[in-house]
Formats: sequence, structure tokens, C-alpha cells
Amino acid sequence: MGKHFHLETRGFPLAGDGCVHGALRGTQAVFSACDWRDMSSVDRISEWDALAQIVAEPNPFFESWFMLPALDALDPQGSVTILKLEVDGRLFGLMPVKRENRYYGYPVPHLRNWVHDNCFLGTPLVARGFERMFWQHLFSWADRRPRMAAFLHLTQMPTTGPVHDALQTYLTPKDNARPAATVMLETRAMLSSTDTSEQYFDQALSTKKRKELRRQQRRLAEMGTLEVEKLDNADAIADWSQNFLALERRGWKGKSGSALACDIATQSLFCGALEGAAQRGRLQRLAMTLDGQPIAMLANFLTAPGAFSFKTAFDEDFARFSPGVLLQRENLAMLDRDDIIWTDSCAAQDHPMIDHFWRERRTIARHSIGIGGPVRRAIFAALARHETRGHGKPLNMTVSA
Repeated sequence: MGKHFHLETRGFPLAGDGCVHGALRGTQAVFSACDWRDMSSVDRISEWDALAQIVAEPNPFFESWFMLPALDALDPQGSVTILKLEVDGRLFGLMPVKRENRYYGYPVPHLRNWVHDNCFLGTPLVARGFERMFWQHLFSWADRRPRMAAFLHLTQMPTTGPVHDALQTYLTPKDNARPAATVMLETRAMLSSTDTSEQYFDQALSTKKRKELRRQQRRLAEMGTLEVEKLDNADAIADWSQNFLALERRGWKGKSGSALACDIATQSLFCGALEGAAQRGRLQRLAMTLDGQPIAMLANFLTAPGAFSFKTAFDEDFARFSPGVLLQRENLAMLDRDDIIWTDSCAAQDHPMIDHFWRERRTIARHSIGIGGPVRRAIFAALARHETRGHGKPLNMTVSA
């Protein structure tokens, strides 16, 4: 931990044309690992935030304002390591990793990107044009420091985009000899259309369903003053967060013990992340209120050109009026924004509500990739063949020793 692995890069071939650093001839690339707490200083956070502005593809869950509250709440002992790529002193790549002794219940030590139950994407933050460089340096680092890990496991990884493409390109050459396999695929709803919000609403739902939603909204309005509030600023963010936590806890999640407020760690993560996102202009808040009391609430992370629908809650006392669905109707206004091209639902596969509303899909994968020397890679290849038997597939490579 904290030791630096220096790699001199001269004229390195880039994976993509959108290089923000120039031709890279004569530059120095440094790949290092550090304790995540070393990234919490004002200067480090500033560098981290600067990287988030030039990434090849966005991941709010790995930005400073989300990850630091998450690490502070979930990893106070400091078992998570931050891997960094720096080029000429500038931070151009970042991914949190953790060494685990068990692999989905099995005693198989491995290295993995660090995600948790409230982290819905595992893509590293990588500057445009530096995607392949990041993967090459990461695997060089992992090969030299595998310790007990049998392989690298990457979870919550999208199967499209420049970071994924660079990973595939890196694993493709025959002289790489690095076994790799996609061990799981799932799809989740996303919003991506050139239609206006009104057009999308008309096409996504049947005439009968649209008529029913309008009827439910009229019935709610007859009960009092019905309003929809939409905020992109940090005004009263602490109160808004507490109202959301209380609303969620009153429902089935509170009864099952899975509401954010049921655990001080997830409560702290939520409040800290929303405050940090709001301060950086990364948060959009929606709330449907009846006589000033919230009956449905929704938090979106704005990371142009994409957005992420992070959390939603509704008052189950009004379930017969579908306030959560009505608020999602308002959320279709994301389609009318010039800066947002797509929105990830962050929902589970086959979600009973959003899957019928948002028609587009995003495929998310789990990849396992060999690290270390030939013997270790051969052992992993055997494990991967066993795990993927009948359902998995190679990550652009044949799983072999």
C-alpha cells in the first residue's frame, strides 16, 4: 500500500482519438496505489474533480463527492486501495480496488473493483484518449503484486463505451496470453431517445395506462395542493435528504430493514453524497408534494452527457394513486435537456415499474481476468472454464491457459 510503480511511456499508442494531453511523446506516466484516505485532502479532491471533467465516460459513483462519503462510511479501516494513473503530474485515471478472500461465497482470493450495494457502476474514471494506457498499466501493476489473488474481478461494468472497448482491445492481442471471461450479463432500463418527453410518454405507455395516470393525478389534486418541485441547486439539501430518508423508511424498505436510514453508514453515505453532488451541480432533485408534504421523491445524478437515477421513494399510504410513477412521468423531462443524452435507471433487471416505462436497455457485465505469472493464470483459466460452463462467454478471448 502506498508504494509507487513508475512506468516511463514514450509515444504510447492510444485507444481513441480524443486525447486531452497531446501526442504523449516524451511524457512520463506513473501508476500507483494509495490508501483511500490519502485522497481526502483539498488538493487531491481538486485533482479528482478535474479528472471527472475530462473522463471518457462518466461514473458518478467513483467521483470524489460520492466515493469519499461511501468509503468513510463503509471502509473506516482503510482496506480499499485507490489505483491512480498520473501523466506529467496530472491525474488521468482512478479506480478503487479491494482484496477479497471470498468470491460469491466461495473461498477464492481475488482482487476486485470496489463497489457496494448503493454503487451502481464500476467503470474506472479515465481521461479521454488514455483508456488503453490505463488498462495496460493496471494489469502490469496487478501482475507484479497479485499476492494471494487468483484473478481480477470487475463488476458493474457496461458492455459498451470507450473504457470497455479499450479493455477488449488490450486483451485481444495473441501475445497477451491473459485469460479473461465475462461471467455474468444483465440488462437494466435506461432512457435514451430523440423523442420529446411528451412523445416518449405517448409511445411508452398504452392509451389506457396514460388515461389512468391522469385520473390518479386529478384525484390527488382534489385532496389538496399538489405540486412538483424540481431543484438543481444545493438549497436546503440537508432537509431534503432527511425528508427522503424518512419517506423511504416509512415504506416496505423500512419494515424489511433495507432502507438507507436503517443503517447509520448508508444514511451518512446518502447525505454526504447528495450534499457533495449538489455543491458541484451534479444533483437534480424532484419531489411531488401534497399540501407541502412529500409523497414521492427522486434524486438524479447529472454527469453529462449521461445521468443516473440514483434513489426514489414514495408514500405507500397513497399507493393507489401511483405517486412514484407520476413523478417518473415528470422525470421524462430529462429527454428535453440539451446536455443529457441518456439516463441510467440504476434499477435491477426486470424491475416491475421502470421496465414498462423506460424502453431502452443497458447491458452490465461482470468480468474476471487473469493476473500474475503463467501458473497463476492457468489456475484462473481452469476456474473460469468451470464458472462459465454453459452460460458465460469469453471477454473477446478464449478462456485458456
